[in-house]
Amino acid sequence: MQLPPLTDLLALLGIDLVLCAAVLRLLTCQRGILRTARWAVMLAVFSVLWLPVGAAQLPVLAFVRGVSSDLSTTLVALACLSMGRRLFGWPAMARCEGLALSVAIAVAALVLYPTALGWGDWDAYRPGWGSMGMLGILLMMSIASWIAGLRLLPGLVGLALLAWIAGWMESGNLWDYLMDPWLAIWAVLRCLKAGVRHVAQRHRLRAPAARPSPP
Repeated sequence: MQLPPLTDLLALLGIDLVLCAAVLRLLTCQRGILRTARWAVMLAVFSVLWLPVGAAQLPVLAFVRGVSSDLSTTLVALACLSMGRRLFGWPAMARCEGLALSVAIAVAALVLYPTALGWGDWDAYRPGWGSMGMLGILLMMSIASWIAGLRLLPGLVGLALLAWIAGWMESGNLWDYLMDPWLAIWAVLRCLKAGVRHVAQRHRLRAPAARPSPP
C-alpha cells in the first residue's frame, strides 16, 4: 500500500487536530466532565476521523478536507494551544495577545480576500509567492509586537515561515500558511465581540447612578 504524499498527511492531521480542539471546547462547556473523559473523547474522535469509508476507502478526513480545504499552520497551532490548555492545564491566552492576533488577522483578511476575488487593481495574494516587501512587513510587525510584550503573534508568524520554507503544504503561497477563511471568520467575530463589549462597558460607565427612592 502506497502512502499518500507528506503534504496530504500533514493537511489531514491539521484538520483532525482542529476538529479535536473544537470537540474539547464543547466538552469544557459541560460541567462535571473529568480530564480523563476529555482524553478518551479526544482520542476517540482523533481515531474515528482516520477510518476509511466509501468505495475509495478514503479516511473521513479526506471528505472533510474537500469542504474545509487545507487549514493554515496558524489555525492548527492555535488548536494545539487550546487542547494543551484543556488537557494539560497550560495557561490561557492573555486577552491582549488574543485581541492583537485577532485584529491583525481580521485586517489582513479584509485586505486579502476582496482583492484576491478581483476587487480593485491590486491582488494582495500575489506577494505571498515570495515578495521581499511582504517578508519585511511581517518582520517589522513581529518586532513591534515583541517590543510591545506580545509573544504569540511573532511566534505564529515564525512558525508559518518555517512551514512555508519546508513546504509542509501543497500551496507555495505564504498567505495559505498564515491564515485561512475559517481563521479569518474567527478573528472577525472575535473583534466584533470585543468591540461590542467595549461599547457596553463605556455605556455602563457613562450611565448615571440610580437615585435612591424617597422615603
